[in-house]
Order: sequence, then structure tokens, then C-alpha cells
Amino acid sequence: MIKEGEKIPDVPLQVRREGRIDTVSSSEFCAGRRVVIFALPGAFTPTCSEKHLPGFLEHSEALRAKGVEAIGCLSVNDAFVMGAWGESLSAGGRVEMLADGSGKLTRALGLELDLKDAGFGIRSQRYAMVLSDGVVERLWVEPEHGFGVSSAESVLAEL
Repeated sequence: MIKEGEKIPDVPLQVRREGRIDTVSSSEFCAGRRVVIFALPGAFTPTCSEKHLPGFLEHSEALRAKGVEAIGCLSVNDAFVMGAWGESLSAGGRVEMLADGSGKLTRALGLELDLKDAGFGIRSQRYAMVLSDGVVERLWVEPEHGFGVSSAESVLAEL
């Protein structure tokens, strides 16, 4: 698992913008700025849709006031799903919806979650990290089925 002080792996991600799919690397997303990336098991799932993403939407301005220049929501879903989910919660301009469709970044970070027995395949663990120019400053990984340490409120309290 990636650790504080390590650089994020350079892996391509996808985002859906204005009806098209763009590729942005994880390094590009973080380059030259302080960002928060939070990850969750799946778009449109209960805790992710009712608590995790909405918390970061609600607190996006407070995070920016503490020096966070961008916020990314990462999931092992395709860019169409991530785009539709972001649109359904009005994420535009506040949180960038980062699709890790094949789980390459999730695997490179060592933060995959095996949900095959539940019919969901390999997903991401729930976590949040603060990065400065691509280097992990802080990392909070949830215990299995947990939600708390990676919430926007917890991240905000630690900044």
C-alpha cells in the first residue's frame, strides 16, 4: 500500500467532460498543486452516494480555503458512469470525477478491494489522501465496511 511521503504512480484515468471522454494521468491531476483524492467502492452505491461524495461536495469550499486546489473522486467505474453520477449530484466545478475503469491506479496504490463474492468484482477500498505535487502528505484508509476517517469532515479537521 502506498505510504505518506511516496509519489503517486503515473497511471491514466478518464474523465467525462462536456459529452466526451478525456484522459488525464494521476500525476497530471496532482502536478504542481495540493489536491485531495478520495476513493470509494462504487458510483451510485448507498454510502458513496448518500455520505462520501456529498460530504466533499458540501465542504469543497472549506477545503479550498485550507489550501486544497482540486478534489478528485476516484472509483473503479467507467467514465460514463462516473460522469452520470457526478451530474446526478451536481459535482461539476467542485469535485472532478476520476474513472479508474480497469483499476490500474487502485492496484498500483495497493488499495484494491475484492468484492467478487458480492458480484461487484475488484473495486477500491474507501480512503482519502492529501497530495502535494503528487506526493502523499496524508492518507486515511477505512477499515472494511467503515466510513469515517476518509470523510470530508475528517479530512477537513486534519488540515
